[in-house]
Amino acid sequence: MALLLGVDTGGTYTDAVLIRDEEEVIASAKSLTTRHDLAIGVGGAVRAVLAQSGVAAQDVSMAALSTTLATNALVEGQGGRVALVYVGFAPEDLERHGLSDALKGDPALVLAGGHTHAGSEAAPLDTGTLKAFLETESKGVSGYAVAGVFATRNPAHELEAARIITEATGAPVTCSHQLSAKLNGPKRALTAVLNARLIGMIDRLIGRAQDTLAEIGITAPMMVVRGDGALMSAEQARERPIGTILSGPAASIVGARWMTGVDTALVSDIGGTTTDVALIRDGRPAIDPEGARVGGYRTMVEAVAMRTSGLGGDSQVQIRTEGLQGGLTLGPRRVVPISLIATEAPDVVHTALDRQMNAPVVGEHDGKFLRVVPGLPAAGLGDRETALLDRIGTEVHPLGAVLRTRMEQGALNRLVDRGLVQVAGVTPSDASHVLGRLDTWDREAAEKALALFSRRRIGSGDTLAPDAGTLAGMIIDQLTEQTALTLLETAFAEEVEDFGLPPDQLARHILLHRGLKKHRGMLALDAALNVDVVGLGASAPSYYPAVGKRLHCRMILPEHAGVANAIGAVVGRVTMRRSGSVTSPAEGKFRVHLEGGPQDFTSSEQALKTLEDHLTAEARQEAQAAGAVDIHVHVTRDIRTADVEAREVFVEAFLTAEASGRPRVAKDDES
Repeated sequence: MALLLGVDTGGTYTDAVLIRDEEEVIASAKSLTTRHDLAIGVGGAVRAVLAQSGVAAQDVSMAALSTTLATNALVEGQGGRVALVYVGFAPEDLERHGLSDALKGDPALVLAGGHTHAGSEAAPLDTGTLKAFLETESKGVSGYAVAGVFATRNPAHELEAARIITEATGAPVTCSHQLSAKLNGPKRALTAVLNARLIGMIDRLIGRAQDTLAEIGITAPMMVVRGDGALMSAEQARERPIGTILSGPAASIVGARWMTGVDTALVSDIGGTTTDVALIRDGRPAIDPEGARVGGYRTMVEAVAMRTSGLGGDSQVQIRTEGLQGGLTLGPRRVVPISLIATEAPDVVHTALDRQMNAPVVGEHDGKFLRVVPGLPAAGLGDRETALLDRIGTEVHPLGAVLRTRMEQGALNRLVDRGLVQVAGVTPSDASHVLGRLDTWDREAAEKALALFSRRRIGSGDTLAPDAGTLAGMIIDQLTEQTALTLLETAFAEEVEDFGLPPDQLARHILLHRGLKKHRGMLALDAALNVDVVGLGASAPSYYPAVGKRLHCRMILPEHAGVANAIGAVVGRVTMRRSGSVTSPAEGKFRVHLEGGPQDFTSSEQALKTLEDHLTAEARQEAQAAGAVDIHVHVTRDIRTADVEAREVFVEAFLTAEASGRPRVAKDDES
């Protein structure tokens, strides 16, 4: 009998499940995610699930972790300070694919060097300028990204720059060619920057999770879910944390399929920070051919084709200011629910809310609180940010009591972006407490905060809502509307039919919404989502029935919908892919581009065979390192040719080797 432990560390909750022989969920539990020390939340959930099941820690055969932390960090613009070394590119290339935006003011060095399309050196690597840059810019940098022009054709300059950086700083270095074998330097650079930004955060999570499992007595190997739903070893995840973006959502899709057996359906997973929607077709989630898009960035990470929006139970509620009618919008930033922070600092929260309720007018910062996330490195901050962090200290404060000038609002935003400070405000979770749908935290604090928020003025000069209950209903209605829009956008994006407009415009088209409301006049308009929806997430039973009614579709809510991510973490397979290319720089010459540099052959088949053998060995080795057994390797060849003077001429080939196997469990080691 194999006992599999799945753990999912989300933005709000950490979930744990125990599954027997990949067939039956025997226990599940939740614990609040503790940002300052993730091990507390992991340990709480794991201990609870072991106690509930009566299983001894040493009897667990395998542990697997999925996480939304990388996804949430990119959606919210958080992560460590990084530096980019950009080899052989022009300075204006920093603006392509959102690279400059992703740097968020962090240092970048455009350096001479790089290679040609054929893999030969375009210019010598300027090592002197790199060393000078490291002397002046390394303070507070938690990770480096190195991206060289045509590094996938020859990575020599990336590897040399990485060696120099490691020797000079000791900080982790991400080389772009190690993340993708595809061309498109600026996009590879963006992926490397995001990977470098996430390294510290994911390393802390995995390290503390491993320590906690060991303390509990679990000695089984630990795996981590990638963004494509496959498993990798904890060590591999620490080196390439970018691979874990969409890890949690991908695990939820694997879990949804396992729980429901659906062949075709939209899966919508609502968490604290994001809503993730993906399509299962023919029993399998599709891989996004363009690379994972998250937080507004298009990466080169192989991941499930998924639409991620900053909409969750802990999304910040904001007033739309355009027009006289006003209204609400949710997200994309996550805030701590007032009902939750009131359980941690009840005197501070209730005293402030009571004082604000008794004031004649609503203040700009009323109903908002903040706290520092302890234990995180705060290097590289400016004087204003440092002073603000010191002023906050270790206590919960009303926001208005901390901010003294408008200039400090920018400093606070930067601290929030770095993940060093959390702001608390009104959320859908608070609305659910007011409406009696949730009773987990402090309902009275939620009612006070919503009553205060309802007194805010809209464009017409009227108050937003007459009371807390009415506002709570408005917030839940807005969550229903935004969830429905996300589902409609995903459906339109998957449509073969060309409607002449982008999916986001189609999803908001007035004729569609008249059809959803069954308009009857001179025209009869009917519209519906013509596919089942699997609703996942702890709050799915509260929110999603209304979404199904809005879209006139069948809403499937599985029994264990609240822990789907944790389930998917342990029922997946280990899959490793390695890709490479063969080019033809001259007639009769076929060049294989390898990590150690290009190799030339006089036969295309010989070159293809060499690359196939190399990629097969690499993929198999990576799968074994990830803990896979019973490994099978499948190779695909994409060979491009051209007709020249009535004969077919080889142009280029792109090969991918996929090694897949089931994860090794403890009993495999004994046999």
